Amino acid sequence: MDQLAAMRAFRRVVEFGSFTAAAAELNQSHTIVSRQIRQLEILLSAQLLNRTTRRFALTEAGQAYYERCKQILDQVDDAAQAIASHQARPSGVLRINAPQAFGTMELLSWLPAFILENPELRVDLVCNDRYVDLIEEGFDVALRLAHALDDSTYIAKRLAKSELLLVASPDYLRQHGLPQQPRDLKEHNCLTYSLASKPNDYIFTAADGTLHPVVVRGNLQANTGIALRSAALAGLGIAATASFIVHEDLQRGALVRVLPTFALRPRELYVLYPQNRHMSPKVRAFVAFASEWYRTPRWG
Repeated sequence: MDQLAAMRAFRRVVEFGSFTAAAAELNQSHTIVSRQIRQLEILLSAQLLNRTTRRFALTEAGQAYYERCKQILDQVDDAAQAIASHQARPSGVLRINAPQAFGTMELLSWLPAFILENPELRVDLVCNDRYVDLIEEGFDVALRLAHALDDSTYIAKRLAKSELLLVASPDYLRQHGLPQQPRDLKEHNCLTYSLASKPNDYIFTAADGTLHPVVVRGNLQANTGIALRSAALAGLGIAATASFIVHEDLQRGALVRVLPTFALRPRELYVLYPQNRHMSPKVRAFVAFASEWYRTPRWG
């Protein structure tokens, strides 16, 4: 027996004063409604209704049970309406994880607009460059830059391509010369990203598809592209860093691209979120906003 359904049937019978009217309201047969009331009485070991051939009346136990049924069913309906309302619009806390450089330099160029568009949301942004388990650490969504994603635990949506660019300041290049081939980098101070699997090993692809590996060296390595950008702007050397970090510096001439006809392997920007049967409105809104934002190339 579905006890909740039987309670609803009992309530309707009492409020309509008729089995027939209650059955019509519930879109059920008279027989089913009568059976539900009998099953309730058996379950409760109490008679709820005194029946005659033409009418019924509540027993004392039935009156007490009816009052409690109303309270319980109203609470159940209120809970369902609250969840339905919550599911209809983005609300609550959205916990976002992002890489340090991306979160502080790129994400904040559009996150405020997303928050203003969703005023019932509160965002908790955590930026770091370590691997984060979204489920274990309680994140709703993450932005990741990677050559490829091997973890199938999450749903991943590709947003954009992030080129890895070699850059240097005009002053540095005036003093030390402009490299013409990847092998020329051996004569330069190269600023490297320490979290790369092989920070000093670069593999370039030429326009004709040929590969040009080179091992570089320098007097600075850092675990964030922001530090490499700052060092390059100061004229310390040639840095390999993400296009989203330096694209504005390139546009205004503060940095110059080095070896522009050779490409380093780019990384892809993904938005990740746990696999859930029902995607929450806050995650759906964030993924939709990010997808629309990066529909237009941002770091050309």
